[in-house]
Amino acid sequence: MNFELPSQVRDYLQRLDTFIIDTVLPLQCKNGNERFFDHRREASRTQWTNQGLPTEDWEQLLHQAKALADQAGFYRFACPREYGGSGSDALNLYMCAIRYHLSSHPVYGGGVSLANDLQNEHSVVGNNPFIIMIYHYGTPQQQKELIPASIRGELRATFGLTEIEHGSDATHMSTTAKPITLTSGKPGYEINGNKKWQTGMHSANYCIVFARTSGKAGNAKGITAFLVPRESPGLTVVSYEWTLNMPTDHATVRFDNVRVPASAILGPVDNGLAIAQTFTHENRIRQAASSCGAARYCIDRSVEYANRRKVFGKPLSSNQAIQWPLVELSTQVEMLRLLILRTAVEMDQVTATAKVTGKAPWEGIERQLGHKIAMCNYYANRLVCESADRAVQIHGGDGYSRHYPFEHIWRHFRRYRITEGSEEVQIRKVAAYLFGYKTTGLEGTKERDANL
Repeated sequence: MNFELPSQVRDYLQRLDTFIIDTVLPLQCKNGNERFFDHRREASRTQWTNQGLPTEDWEQLLHQAKALADQAGFYRFACPREYGGSGSDALNLYMCAIRYHLSSHPVYGGGVSLANDLQNEHSVVGNNPFIIMIYHYGTPQQQKELIPASIRGELRATFGLTEIEHGSDATHMSTTAKPITLTSGKPGYEINGNKKWQTGMHSANYCIVFARTSGKAGNAKGITAFLVPRESPGLTVVSYEWTLNMPTDHATVRFDNVRVPASAILGPVDNGLAIAQTFTHENRIRQAASSCGAARYCIDRSVEYANRRKVFGKPLSSNQAIQWPLVELSTQVEMLRLLILRTAVEMDQVTATAKVTGKAPWEGIERQLGHKIAMCNYYANRLVCESADRAVQIHGGDGYSRHYPFEHIWRHFRRYRITEGSEEVQIRKVAAYLFGYKTTGLEGTKERDANL
């Protein structure tokens, strides 16, 4: 077995570094843009008197960086080949290696830089789950209209699964969509209900709204996805929820008799949850890589600080109370990094097999690797919080201040122990495989718990 990254991946990371150092970091240091990344970052990014929304100049800077990355050929890497993407057969390995590299880099790492500011999922190598959903489930017309506009940054959609009263229990959602005849005489649907934590609602053109169209609460079948225009009558933003890390763009949205044509349906009627699962595993493994990389960043910066900080006439690093926690965290990061990369390779292998058989790749990934992805994700998100907290402690008062990024890293990454599937849900998934309630299908036995 070879545990080194393939040479083509290493070459890509080197080219990415050159682009960031030569193009992105100079922009970060230009025209007072440092205010978005130093101790003033939260204040500079936030409209404190306008619902806590992001400031316009902050978002314009992010858009400028993405445009430069697109011109340089990096931003669309994960997109389908026909839309300017790489089309790589090792896409999951590439993206995990990229995310780890960007988050762990000693100059622009930690997820607090113009190259890779993870507070709002900004990166010079885009993730773009909306594009993947439309690519796999959209009609030809939806693909033609929405994918290029999304890549150009002209279109943005929220993801409407979570509700005020329902989070992980998505099959119990209360939002409904009933068939009606529109005033035009064409078939349509009337949507009633609510959605919460609708990220990016302040600039969204569409809301992907999941609503029950048939069946009973608790049934996975009977839920349909709709592309609802932002300006639809009856669609109301109730509030923007202030969060641990500001600014906020996470809205609570109400739908009162919102009418859409049948052409607004995304994917199969009554089987919309499949759309939600299209990108789940890719998102989770990439997030795990980012969290693991940020943990490495916190550890490395703490080691550097402990070596140069003198206390009682000797380096702070000479104390075992400083050494041992960092040794444990460093060991955990390295083991986790290898598990993430191995799992990414296995995801690529399953995807390659699915292309041959004509099956959806995420079905095989869920069955064979869902538990490994859950291991990577829940543990990485927990580990980065522990590493950031340790960095704060080792840096003392400086670590607690906003002049270092560790408090920001902790506040940002703490969210991922809840979002993308809470750690309790993911631990439960691992337990289902461990104790035999669910199998990979490779053992020749049937799954015994289709709900996990």
